[in-house]
Amino acid sequence: MSEIKNRALFLDRDGVINVDSGYIWRPEDFIFNDGVFEACRSASAMGFMLFVVTNQAGIGRGLYSERDFQALNEWMLGRFREESIEIGRVYFAPTHPENGIGVYRRESPDRKPGPGMLFKARDAFNIDMSRSAIVGDRETDILAGINGGVATRILVEGAEDDPASSRADTVVGSLVEAVAWLAARENG
Repeated sequence: MSEIKNRALFLDRDGVINVDSGYIWRPEDFIFNDGVFEACRSASAMGFMLFVVTNQAGIGRGLYSERDFQALNEWMLGRFREESIEIGRVYFAPTHPENGIGVYRRESPDRKPGPGMLFKARDAFNIDMSRSAIVGDRETDILAGINGGVATRILVEGAEDDPASSRADTVVGSLVEAVAWLAARENG
């Protein structure tokens, strides 16, 4: 008998969970997108484990520190816990191959479109990528999903990428719409 694997919903942070207003590292600058908590509760009820996978080049560029990022993370995760939502883990890629400073100036398999963060979650939480989904607001998120073998890839419109040329399975306006699309597909 084979072991039952978990399925994941991988969420980009800036632009999906919160308003993307640039390099965000302080709670006072972090604004949750409308309906995020309800959407995450719905996804959890559908059997998805929730993970945040986020490029954080602001660390690599020296705009804020990993400690600053982790402090914001703890605040954000606390808000999710207050809403009775469990986030499995937050994975982040602090490097940037051109604009990084010092040790942060390098290529990394974790930086999307690389699948490294997805693979870390897969290995740590026994994730079945063929039953999982990723929601992002940039084509690099979609490509990370493709590179990581994630079956379903959903693009949230809003970043500079052209949604018409996306390799996403669908293009939606928000995380709320993404989870509704997943639910309709499963119930359809």
